[in-house]
Amino acid sequence: MTIRNWLKFFINALLIGGVVTGVFGLFIRWNDAFAPFAERGEWGEFIAAFIWMIIVGFTMSVVSQMGFFAYLTVHQFGVGIFRSLRLWNWVQILIIAVVIFDLAFFRFATSAETAGEQMLYWGLLAVLLAVASAVAFLKAKWTKQSAFISSLFFMIVVTTLEWLPALMVRAENIDSWVALLLFPLLAVNAYQLLVLPKYNAKSDTDRVRLEERKAARRAGIGAANKKKA
Repeated sequence: MTIRNWLKFFINALLIGGVVTGVFGLFIRWNDAFAPFAERGEWGEFIAAFIWMIIVGFTMSVVSQMGFFAYLTVHQFGVGIFRSLRLWNWVQILIIAVVIFDLAFFRFATSAETAGEQMLYWGLLAVLLAVASAVAFLKAKWTKQSAFISSLFFMIVVTTLEWLPALMVRAENIDSWVALLLFPLLAVNAYQLLVLPKYNAKSDTDRVRLEERKAARRAGIGAANKKKA
């Protein structure tokens, strides 16, 4: 990917993370982060809280992008180590199953103390699996069928690893943060996975055009030198 296209890719992912966190933050954290300011008419504080949510989204976007490029490296290593995409896919399926089991029975079951919290965490798990399956389906449809397992692995396993710091914290209002931070991670990861081929293709086109311009420039210089001679 060219530097210019990478910058576009980075900025768009950054904006997606910020916007998604800001919008979902208004709903998920309304009672504790926004309602007190709205009730007292402190709109400056209200806007500051919204901007803070956007900054948090920017941070999650950067984390997501780091995870994405790390996974691309891990994927290549995995194919090389197991010397077969099919065998690597089976390994990824096993890891997916382990991660889902860990989330359900070691993270969520121990974190949920009430029926409402249990519903929240099981709902978040359902959202994670549903979005991951939809994105993997689209990736396989738009590229190749063999990309389904790898895409599912990235959307479930890597997203969970990026989400893990929030899941491990025990503090006041942590449930709302756990719920909120999942959405920018899913949105940015889905964006990266689905649009990367577009940016790679555009980068290839840009390189071809650059080489054509260089060739035309060299040809023009050569013709000018011949005229002078």
